[in-house]
Amino acid sequence: MSMTDLSETEGPPRGRVRVIYLGPVAPHWDVQGESEVRGLVDDFRARVNARLLLLPPHDPQFRRNRERVVRDAERERLTLEWDLGLPDE
Repeated sequence: MSMTDLSETEGPPRGRVRVIYLGPVAPHWDVQGESEVRGLVDDFRARVNARLLLLPPHDPQFRRNRERVVRDAERERLTLEWDLGLPDE
């Protein structure tokens, strides 16, 4: 990782996003968020939907794509929350 990569991921969060599982009927996901940076949440929502739109949480591909979403949120300095509709363990 270069110095520019480190400086881009440091600092306070630029917004927060919540990814909500809607149920077994597609579309499975809703992405809600807020940010002072115009278009940040909309761009992030488009990338999340591209990765998760047709994947329910029990699909094996979901785990890999969830990690990609997490890394993307870290890069964009977004606080990410998941609501999978499951009770916390």
